[in-house]
Amino acid sequence: MIAHIAVALSLALLTPIAELPIAELPAAELPTAQADTLPLPGVSVKYLEKAGDPVRLSSYGLGTKSTYLRARTGNTFAQQQTLSEAAVSPDAATVAGVPKSYQAGYDSLLLTDRASGKGRRVRTVKKPLAASYISWSRDSKRVALTVEQKVGGKWRAVGFTVVDVVTGTARTVRPAGLDGAADFWWSPGGDLVARFGDGLRTYRASDGATLRTFAGVGLPTGPEDAYSPSGSRLTTWCPSRFKEQLCLVNPATGKIASRVAVSPEMLFGWWDESHVIAVMAHQGAYRLSVVDLTGKVTRVLAGIPSQTWKASLWLTFHRNDKN
Repeated sequence: MIAHIAVALSLALLTPIAELPIAELPAAELPTAQADTLPLPGVSVKYLEKAGDPVRLSSYGLGTKSTYLRARTGNTFAQQQTLSEAAVSPDAATVAGVPKSYQAGYDSLLLTDRASGKGRRVRTVKKPLAASYISWSRDSKRVALTVEQKVGGKWRAVGFTVVDVVTGTARTVRPAGLDGAADFWWSPGGDLVARFGDGLRTYRASDGATLRTFAGVGLPTGPEDAYSPSGSRLTTWCPSRFKEQLCLVNPATGKIASRVAVSPEMLFGWWDESHVIAVMAHQGAYRLSVVDLTGKVTRVLAGIPSQTWKASLWLTFHRNDKN
């Protein structure tokens, strides 16, 4: 779920959102009466949300230092003092959270039922391994975590853990020949996807068997879900042989179908079938933007101060068609 973390900066140094005056927005992007302004505590960001948006901002944070979770209803966010990350399931029924510390020598995943508030702790891996970067399967039945081990002072991927939400059990798999920079996330069909060389590789979730390799298509834009809502497109960072930065891969053929002339700092998944959620540099700071597949910014969701972005801001969303 979260991009690999840089050293977090002090929250006291965060630049006020006032540094991004509203007058700088193009007229078509000005907030309207239909937009709700959601102040995001701890990060000096105001998120503009409208009724009918296809996705809902559900959690955010700064690296592993702070995590904020949206209330089940309404627009308030509360800091989760004991969690390094949290993500709401696609059906919005469950929160998965990774604790900041081991318990009895084990890393774990906390599963909280949103209706009852009842939580369960599922052991994942034993210290010194760590399991993090939450990825929910589209049916909300499983969570995938990337398992890492520190080698020579640097964390490297060694496998994945799949947590069954219904049974509260976890299974860890170490695929052979794994890319040390891999982060695992779900395909729409229920396989796991991760970086491999100059492309991607899909793995069977039950045993880690290699199913398919997408060679030369570029690195994943995730580990957020890089598949479009329909599953017919997959985003990658274009290989260096292209001048464009964002590529769209056809999962059926495994080939790059088109390229988008846009240079985002980061993608946080898809807005809808024809737009992505991107962080774009703007006048010394950044904007969280909706970008179409021609590279045009069609809406600005938030201004992000430079120091907030440098402190490793991450965000998660879930689709509004799953209430």
